[in-house]
Amino acid sequence: MDLVIIGAGPAGITAAIYAARKSLDFVLLSKDLGGQAALSSDVENYTGYQFITGPDLVSKFEEHLKQFNIRFHIGEQVRGVSKKADASFVVDSDKGSYESRTVLVASGRRPRWLDIPGDREFRNKGVSYCATCDGPLFSGKAVAIIGGGNSALDACLQMMPIAQKIYLVNVNPSLDGDEVMRRKVQESPKVEILNNARSREVLGDGFVKGLKVAVNGAERELSVEGVFVEIGSVPNNEMADFVGKNPYGEIVVDHLNQTNVPGVFAAGDVTNVPEKQIIVAAGEGAKAVLGIFRYLSQRGQES
Repeated sequence: MDLVIIGAGPAGITAAIYAARKSLDFVLLSKDLGGQAALSSDVENYTGYQFITGPDLVSKFEEHLKQFNIRFHIGEQVRGVSKKADASFVVDSDKGSYESRTVLVASGRRPRWLDIPGDREFRNKGVSYCATCDGPLFSGKAVAIIGGGNSALDACLQMMPIAQKIYLVNVNPSLDGDEVMRRKVQESPKVEILNNARSREVLGDGFVKGLKVAVNGAERELSVEGVFVEIGSVPNNEMADFVGKNPYGEIVVDHLNQTNVPGVFAAGDVTNVPEKQIIVAAGEGAKAVLGIFRYLSQRGQES
């Protein structure tokens, strides 16, 4: 086999389409389809679509994927990648093993845990890490959204038509993220923005009843029934423990998407590429496979 692609988010799906067009012998492995893109609500900055939801964009990706005779195994969790003496690789999953000349890690990221008292106790009992999934459960209720970047703003925009009141709890002095999103959130009468605010404890009795915060050092209890945690993410890098990473755990790649291990490439949000955007991940997936094709062609000429 020429290639194993790990992950079916925007980077992995685009990589698979490019690999099919290059007639590579490959397989696509992923625990889900769409990755974090499937959890986005409104996508307004993907070329060709003035407005589309994350799930609808992922559906378009899947349609494109199915135009080719691609082996893709959704629901398969990759456990690890190991290097063989002959410079090939073995990818082990919970359903089998695959030997390949190259590997592309496009496994994306996962949410960063809040990790304060009450967080674990009330997960799925009012504490949520997915506004797209759980937002409708809080219709007409007061909720807190923790974070101040694009993911928090996106969650806020999703909850504005649903919730009765929204507290946006931001640890920084001001909101980050896209200006358009910031403006919409700041103009909403439903949203109370708490800057310089630290979450201290999730309160409740069986289910969430409140959130204790410190705003500019002063303690305050927010009466909420839902807490949405949007404080960033960490890379899914565990399967490739032998490649170089930066202090944030992101896989370090060069301009050709190569890691420090010949034959192992990486693309998308799992890497040190600074902008974590759907369109950037898709472009990186395409670029990675073009690099892989060049790498395989050169090795073929040398052998």
